[in-house]
Amino acid sequence: MTRGEGTVRLRPPNNTPDPRAVGWWRTQWLLLTAAPVAVLAVLGALIASARFWLWLPAAVLAVLGAACAALLPLWRFRTHRWEVTDEAVYVRTGVFRQEWRIAPMSRIQTVDTVRGPLEQLWRLASVTVTTASSRGAVTIGGLDHELAAELAERLTRITRDTPGDAT
Repeated sequence: MTRGEGTVRLRPPNNTPDPRAVGWWRTQWLLLTAAPVAVLAVLGALIASARFWLWLPAAVLAVLGAACAALLPLWRFRTHRWEVTDEAVYVRTGVFRQEWRIAPMSRIQTVDTVRGPLEQLWRLASVTVTTASSRGAVTIGGLDHELAAELAERLTRITRDTPGDAT
């Protein structure tokens, strides 16, 4: 966000997720797809009379899941952005429907880092910034786990030194 002559102009945040996030997102897609494909395939193997009607959707789902795993994480990497300034946390997310979120430092209540099992495998973490907003928390996902820890520490320091919003 830049300021000029009393106006505020929104600009895209500067930072991208860590490139390893693409692998993390691909793994999520493949695991999400593998479970129903496996169930359909096993049922097709066990029920001879319904084999075609079970294996056909399993094959279609497997192809769609593989295509989503190949394409959507790259697209997500190109569209997701984040930035932290002394005034606010800026996040742009969304593949099909993009959402811009701005959390002023004076409104931040908590800062958390999250590392699920897959994130740990990829050495990644997410930073969740909870604000007084009814829209809920702002999450910056796909960060290197060390960067996420540094970012959480920085946000905590900045919010501690930022006076509360009087509005």
